[in-house]
Amino acid sequence: MKTSNFKLLTILVAMTLFIGTFTSCSDDDGPSVNITVNEGPNGDIGGDFTGDGGNGSRTINWVNNLATADYNADITSSSSGTFQILIADADGTVVLDRSINGGTEPDTIGGVTDTGEPGNWTVTIILESFNGNGSYSLSAGN
Repeated sequence: MKTSNFKLLTILVAMTLFIGTFTSCSDDDGPSVNITVNEGPNGDIGGDFTGDGGNGSRTINWVNNLATADYNADITSSSSGTFQILIADADGTVVLDRSINGGTEPDTIGGVTDTGEPGNWTVTIILESFNGNGSYSLSAGN
């Protein structure tokens, strides 16, 4: 009786491992996003983003010697998804958290961040279910 329980347990473990191997494989042809940095990390920074329905993010370390930053982002073309820019100052305090929804107006954001601590800032670009393209830029504020 103990041998058949052991065989049954062995078969169940083997099946679980077999199924887990094939269900955990990634789909390289699935939806994706691409976030580029064309300038930076000192001085102005900016870049482009594209997606075909995927999710992704990119974090950029940026030296801002001033207490604010001027920002701009726009979606050139999109049918769906969300673009988000999240900026934290040198102390880790969030000084900007703005989003644009694809396929709706307005398709651009811009302005000045909240006042923060100068130094090494963190800029995170997040795309969720994003299908389209656009660009973003930052420069030291006042």
